[in-house]
Amino acid sequence: MPSPCHPRHAPVGDVGTALMMIDSQLTAIRNGKDGTDPEQRSWVAQVAASLGPGGADDVLDGACTLIYMFMQWLRMAYEDHDKDVIEYVVPNLVGTMRMMHKSVRPEAIPTMAGLVVAAGTGLSPNLWRKQYGDWTKEELTPLEATALLLAEHINRLTDDPDFATRMITEALSKTLED
Repeated sequence: MPSPCHPRHAPVGDVGTALMMIDSQLTAIRNGKDGTDPEQRSWVAQVAASLGPGGADDVLDGACTLIYMFMQWLRMAYEDHDKDVIEYVVPNLVGTMRMMHKSVRPEAIPTMAGLVVAAGTGLSPNLWRKQYGDWTKEELTPLEATALLLAEHINRLTDDPDFATRMITEALSKTLED
């Protein structure tokens, strides 16, 4: 029996905007900025202001789609080496989030770990989360951090600082062509 959390039942959301926000954060980190850059904050505020009704939910769904896509890529990469994606990704994610105590509250970490496990086992992260109620404001930054950390994990594995972003961009371009 198919799961109600199967990705085919999930909205894709605004993957492009979610990707731009994650890529912007990755670039800032690579350039030695800590997230307090006024230009970066101004850009994020402009994007948020331009979303309109339902736009924030679309970006939220887009971030979940990114997490799903990142975890599917990581699953295939680890399986190619006879390794379990959950074993290698989740402890790293949890450990890093524990160090992010200013951005990620400890009570959000189990939800983000569950979200990543769901995505790694082929379930839609947003539908998995929806089973437990609506997203809370306190979960939005940890969600963004989760997508960012997964993208960075992929970039480190490939030794290419832009691989995760390029992979998604190419997938979006191919989808638009089809």
